[in-house]
Amino acid sequence: MVKFVVDFAKTGIPAGPDGRLDAPAFHRNHEAIWSAIAGFLNERDGDVLEIGSGTGQHVVTFARRSPRLTWWPSDIFSSHLGSIEAWRRHERLANVQAPQRVDLTDPAWAWRAEDKPIPPLAAILCVNVLHISPWRVSQNLLSGTGRFLRADGRLFVYGPFMRNGEHTSSSNAAFDATLRAENPEWGVRDIRDLSAFADKVGLSLAEIAPMPANNLVLAFARAVRHN
Repeated sequence: MVKFVVDFAKTGIPAGPDGRLDAPAFHRNHEAIWSAIAGFLNERDGDVLEIGSGTGQHVVTFARRSPRLTWWPSDIFSSHLGSIEAWRRHERLANVQAPQRVDLTDPAWAWRAEDKPIPPLAAILCVNVLHISPWRVSQNLLSGTGRFLRADGRLFVYGPFMRNGEHTSSSNAAFDATLRAENPEWGVRDIRDLSAFADKVGLSLAEIAPMPANNLVLAFARAVRHN
C-alpha cells in the first residue's frame, strides 16, 4: 500500500540545491496520467490550470509535451510553490507560468492570469488531492470548474476512487482506512458522489480511465442540456 503524502517537503527526501523536490509517485504515475489526458490536450490550445501541483514535476513534464498550451501551476504549501518555481527555472519552458497559491477550502477560490483577464480554461488537472482533503475541497473543485472551464474544456482528476459505495480493491479499502484514521475528513471519494455534485454545477462525468495501482482518471465536461 502506497503511503499518502501531503507535504513533499516533509518526506525526508532532501530537496536539490536549487530547491527542487522529487516525488517518488511522479515516477510511478506520470506516464499513465499522460496517456489518459494526451489525446484531449494534443488537440487543444489555450490555458491549463493544475490544482495541487506538488513538487512541480508533472506540470513541467506535461508542458514540455504540449507546447501549444500554457500551464498555470498552483498549490497551497509554500514548500511546494518553491519547488514548482525551481523546476520551472530548471526546465526553462516558456509555456509554464509562475506558481500561485490556490486554496480549495475557500468556496470562492480563484486564480490569476498575471496582468490579463482570466481566460476560460481548456483544462484543469488535479492529481492525488481529493483523498487527502475534506469533502468540501472536492465540491469546491467542481464548482470552480463550472466557473472557469470553457465550453469544450475538461477537468481531469487522478487518484483512487470508490464505485457505488464499494472500493475497487482491498488495498484501496486499507488505504481509505489509513486516511480516515489520520483525519476523519479525508478519504477515498466515491464516483457516485462526485458525479451527483458535478451535475449540480453544470458538469457531467464524461469518461473514466483505469490506471495502474487501482487508480483512475475521471474526466468531467460541461453538461449538455436538452430543452
